[in-house]
Amino acid sequence: MKSRTRIKICGLSQPADIDHAVALGVDAIGLVFYPPSPRYVDLARAAELARRVPAYVSLVGLFVNATADEIARTVEAVPLTALQFHGDETPVQCAALSAAAGNRPYMRAMRIGPETKDSGDLLQFANAYTAAQGILLDALVEGYGGGGKVFDWSLIPKDIARRAVLSGGLNAHNVAEAIGRVTPYAVDVSSGVEASRGVKDHARMTAFVHAVRAADAE
Repeated sequence: MKSRTRIKICGLSQPADIDHAVALGVDAIGLVFYPPSPRYVDLARAAELARRVPAYVSLVGLFVNATADEIARTVEAVPLTALQFHGDETPVQCAALSAAAGNRPYMRAMRIGPETKDSGDLLQFANAYTAAQGILLDALVEGYGGGGKVFDWSLIPKDIARRAVLSGGLNAHNVAEAIGRVTPYAVDVSSGVEASRGVKDHARMTAFVHAVRAADAE
């Protein structure tokens, strides 16, 4: 029996967006703690948004090359369930940052670009981060994610699909194909459910979730 594909919507910054995501039954909500991002939320706003997230919905914090002190201050203010490292963090640095956050689990993003030649590169990356709860596969774009670009899904080996959180240019129109081809554990969407850069669209959020559920039902 095919397992249910988990859904994470990332880059939420408005209370109404949190409420809508929760109503749709998403598994995880992502908050961006990277100041250059148009989806960035400061600690005060993040704490306000977190209060709207009920039990059993994961709250994931996205960080890019953050320091241990920054991580510690964030988790003191915001009850994050897990961390997502989207920069250049090494396995050793990921372990130290997780420790600074009270040993919260973490995901490590791999940014897949033209220099990624074959599935062996993905396997090598995944094997280097065996302590990560999951490997988030995203397209290499300027600004560390959220660029709406799709990468070559054929590069993803089946050996890591069960750990894979598939991201990068997903939307309601292509997510069913992605699930059928990759069979990832989870999908992660941000720009694909936006009306404009950093502004979420509730109709697109709804369509995305419905498309994932329809793909699982096939």
